[in-house]
Amino acid sequence: MLYPAPALLSFARQLLTASGLSSDKASDVAEVLLEGDLLGHTTHGLALLAQYLEEVTSGRMPADGEPEVVADHGSAITWDGGYRPGPWLIRRAIAEAQRRLRNHPMATIAIRRSHHIACLQAYLEPVTAAGQFIVLTCTDPSNRWVVPPGSVEPVYSPDPVAAGIPTRGDPVLLDISLSSTSASACMRAAKAGDRLPGAWLASAEGRPTDDPRPVVERREGGLYPLGGDDLGYKGFGLALLVEALTSALAGHGRADGDARWGCSVFLQLIDPARFGGLDAFLRETTFLSDACRAARTPPGGPPVRIPGHAALARKHEQLSHGVNLHPDILPSLTPWATRYGIRIPEPK
Repeated sequence: MLYPAPALLSFARQLLTASGLSSDKASDVAEVLLEGDLLGHTTHGLALLAQYLEEVTSGRMPADGEPEVVADHGSAITWDGGYRPGPWLIRRAIAEAQRRLRNHPMATIAIRRSHHIACLQAYLEPVTAAGQFIVLTCTDPSNRWVVPPGSVEPVYSPDPVAAGIPTRGDPVLLDISLSSTSASACMRAAKAGDRLPGAWLASAEGRPTDDPRPVVERREGGLYPLGGDDLGYKGFGLALLVEALTSALAGHGRADGDARWGCSVFLQLIDPARFGGLDAFLRETTFLSDACRAARTPPGGPPVRIPGHAALARKHEQLSHGVNLHPDILPSLTPWATRYGIRIPEPK
């Protein structure tokens, strides 16, 4: 069913405020979650809201307070988020990095002990609209889903990497996990009794499989790194890079043995105007984007897709005609709506 985006935003904001978040935190979380659905990331949008509400009401996601400044060197900052709402922390960090760009060509913020930060692609478009280049990545130190190459024991998390690159047209909005699939996709498929579209998982015996149930229900085997059974060493190497950029730089990670749901984050904003110049930057990014889209494809094949372009088209479509919510989402929020006396949105 299709639901009006403003109604969903209001509904999410009301639930979060009723759970104890201040209006600014509730707005940031609601907007980021809805943006995930608008862009088509249905496992990392409002599907997370019931879990977030549980985290707030249990005290595991503190409803008040500010991040602690661990280090500040002008263009390089480290925060301790104290497990406060991830979307609120990331939006604050982006705003702070943009302020730092007034005096520095680049601004980098490492955050330890953030709570979950939802869909990374949801943060990119406003930054590219300002003519800035953003790199965002994270890991969950408590999460172990991905098996190193040659292993059947999961050791680390899917470690998503996102980047927003301005062009003279639609920006490039990259958001990929460094695993063959996401843990959320595995959990959704296992719950429905479905198989995955490919043999993206390692079984307990080390064989490729498309059955997520042993991984999810019994924690046997795990997700392959990006590249799968044969080329997963590439995704594994990139994941080690992400772990160094996030937990290692922020000073808190897997070595601490923390079992609490959260994130270590690396955020970097770059001002192209302070390097080769904004015009030269846009000339190059636009040329390559256009060249890729114009590249010949097999007869009858679709044109090359640039990362983020389909997501932006989906967002504009859903803003105009309604958001296509996954059928699991509103049932998961019905008990919370009943608890707080908040009306569930009606479909269009």
